[in-house]
Amino acid sequence: MLRVLSCITVEHSLPHLIFAIVICVLGSMLSMRLFTRVRRSQGLQKTNWLFLSGFVGGSTIWTTHFIAMLGYQTPVANGYEPTLTLLSLFAAVATTMIGFAIASIAQNSALIGAGGVIVGLGIAVMHYVGIAGYEIEGRLEWQTSYVVASLVLAGLFGAVATNRVCRPITRFCRHGAALSLILAIVLTHFTGMAGLTILPDTTVAAPAEIISDGIMTGLVSAVMIIILALGASTYIIDMQSTQAAVERYRHLSLHDPLTNLANRAAFNEHLSALVNKPKDMTANIAVLSFDLDRFKEINDVHGHAAGDTVLRAVAERLSRIMQNGQFVARVGGDEFVAVMCDYFRSDAKGLAQRMLDEIARPIEWNGHALTVGSSIGISTYPGQADTLDDLLSQADIAMYRAKSTATNSICFYEPSMDQAARERNALASEMREGLARGEFELFYQQQNDTVTRGIVGLEVLLRWRHPARGYISPVEFIPIAEKTGFIIELGEWVLRAACAEAATWKNPLRIAVNVAPQQLGDNRLPQIVHQILLETGLPAARLEIEITESGIIADHQHALQAIRRLKALGVKVAMDDYGTGYSSLSTLQSFPFDKIKIDRAFVDGVVTNKQSAAIVRSTLILAASLDIPVLAEGVENEDHIDFLRREGCLQVQGFLFGKPGPRSGIEAIVNGEVPAVQQETVLAPVVKKSAVRERQIAILCRS
Repeated sequence: MLRVLSCITVEHSLPHLIFAIVICVLGSMLSMRLFTRVRRSQGLQKTNWLFLSGFVGGSTIWTTHFIAMLGYQTPVANGYEPTLTLLSLFAAVATTMIGFAIASIAQNSALIGAGGVIVGLGIAVMHYVGIAGYEIEGRLEWQTSYVVASLVLAGLFGAVATNRVCRPITRFCRHGAALSLILAIVLTHFTGMAGLTILPDTTVAAPAEIISDGIMTGLVSAVMIIILALGASTYIIDMQSTQAAVERYRHLSLHDPLTNLANRAAFNEHLSALVNKPKDMTANIAVLSFDLDRFKEINDVHGHAAGDTVLRAVAERLSRIMQNGQFVARVGGDEFVAVMCDYFRSDAKGLAQRMLDEIARPIEWNGHALTVGSSIGISTYPGQADTLDDLLSQADIAMYRAKSTATNSICFYEPSMDQAARERNALASEMREGLARGEFELFYQQQNDTVTRGIVGLEVLLRWRHPARGYISPVEFIPIAEKTGFIIELGEWVLRAACAEAATWKNPLRIAVNVAPQQLGDNRLPQIVHQILLETGLPAARLEIEITESGIIADHQHALQAIRRLKALGVKVAMDDYGTGYSSLSTLQSFPFDKIKIDRAFVDGVVTNKQSAAIVRSTLILAASLDIPVLAEGVENEDHIDFLRREGCLQVQGFLFGKPGPRSGIEAIVNGEVPAVQQETVLAPVVKKSAVRERQIAILCRS
């Protein structure tokens, strides 16, 4: 050990040592950085990185050796034989490439270490080939122990270098790899030189064709500086490209590709950063949750291209009005969330109103002015929320409350809303159990002739007799069933139960059963209806399926095919809630309906409201021209029925003739003899058709 230290401090020039160490450190660090690229690459790119790392590493080994040799102080003249000097450079580069190649493709530690050993032994090969080209006026003597030690140290630290790159334990292993390569180069050189003794001999003359120290110094320095510069430049360019790619991938992973707004992941990250600030730095936070009303209708009517245009336009407008401390993200199809900090209640409401104003502005698309609306729910932190999920959930609850109030409304979360939400969730989970326990039952409401007042049919309605809450209105549980998808199972039960009961009646009255949009969208609906009719034995002509325009508009072509298949079975199909849909005139023209039911909202105002009367009157005229019977809902007094009778409406339904009731309330009707007046009712539409036409023609002439 003392001999090695003596060799370093006494036999070598300090300036040359410093220069050699600088080159060795820089070159080793760059070589191992380049080698990490080899491990991460594939194919041609891997080959390119392997060549560059091997060339820079071999050149570093060779340059360190010869700069140190240029500082080696000898008592005799010396020089360097060109062929062996260049051969030593080739040996260093080749063995480094081979060792790196083996280590880069190896999957186990033994082969990785073997690749490192080859790199280390390559250092020794380069050293002793270079010494063989070292020409002096004298003889060289070697101590075998130092030579063997240099070989062992070279292989050992070479193996450590590749192992730290390929099997990192901590993030500092890359620095350990560079340090190991530095030690392999330095210890191999100086341990080998410690075993060398130069014996001057004047009888030995140096060859004439040798490279002098001065030329060698300039050549080695220039070559290494160029190599290091090229290697470093390549590495820096690649690092910058990689960084740019990482930033791009991060942007893509945190942003919605359609609108370029932040996505759910980015929003959660941003909100988490705000909430998790130190308590003395945490500001008041408001979360605003909202989606787009009528967006689905735009998609269904105009196509997804129109829907995408709406989303991009809304996103651009929202981004434009965001100010410092405000952040907006698209977290779903048409769902958005915004957050603002350091707010007052009026600030949050002001931002919400600005967003509603921007959303409500028409959006131009292919000559159409598309309009959407929204309702915004707001939750605050610190507040009742303990977690981020609670905060977002509270904003959603407030949004649903705002939607139930009116379009374009704003609602702040209140703890009382949780109770309503919990009750809805409880109902959703209890509905399936309630159906299995027989808690659902059918109610019936009469449908009557306007002239004879005889019963022409019964509409089937659903009620839930909850064991704890008593009767629950369909207004409460039907929307929940639709949202959870349970409406398909529940609707099938209603159809089967209604047909089974009606099949047992002595009086063969027609029954009308409502079908939800999700049921109409189910490809199996005609098959299910057919199976139920076969199982119950109910004649198809006695079943009337009622659908709404919202069920048609979702998939116009599919709905038309389903209705045609139902009518092929002999089932009647009626349009329910006429006048409240999106395109009633075109719907009547396209779909083969057997009946139109005017919504109760229009019937209620026929006596006092000119607009309602005009709508009902025009509907009756239109239906008569299309030979479609009309039934008016919501008839509650004599004024209603008198108006409808005068205008030619043949059938009505409402509280004037009785409220919906269970089976027990209609026993006399369904099991008694059919009254004579009711038999007349069956023929009434045919007998009175010409009279109705005459009445409607007279109305048209007056108008």
